[in-house]
Amino acid sequence: MSKSKKKPKSSSPTIALNKKAKHDYFLEDKMEAGLALTGWEVKSLREGKCQLLDSFVNFHKGEMWLTGALITPLNQASTHVVAEPRRERKLLLHRREIERMMQKVQAKGYTCVCTALYWKGHRVKAEIALAKGKQSHDKRNSAKDKDWAKQKERLMKHSVR
Repeated sequence: MSKSKKKPKSSSPTIALNKKAKHDYFLEDKMEAGLALTGWEVKSLREGKCQLLDSFVNFHKGEMWLTGALITPLNQASTHVVAEPRRERKLLLHRREIERMMQKVQAKGYTCVCTALYWKGHRVKAEIALAKGKQSHDKRNSAKDKDWAKQKERLMKHSVR
């Protein structure tokens, strides 16, 4: 009898993060959306071959589309399919949620970005956020706040000892 080999589970359900979005935007309203994917894309995501660096969300004919996300195809998984790594992928949301986000994006200065891709059960979910652009002085202030928070944590750690 042969023993069944189990795949080692990853400790984190997170596939990819968009750290640049947290740096460039004030993230306000976050929402979870499903993602319509093909078979080779799911296999690539299981291997962690995804990048959200320049991704954003488009609205077209009452639907939301994830644009600019790079999912690199695996050589062994996509031999019979012409893989397009940067194709637009449909975000799966209820009509009311799409309309609510569309109304907020049409307000001045707002955009919609994808901040993370993660597993929820056996499905891939995208965390999308309503974002307002930061100016350079805002970026400097948030960097100072982040450094001060790290410094406070170090001081507290040393004072406890």
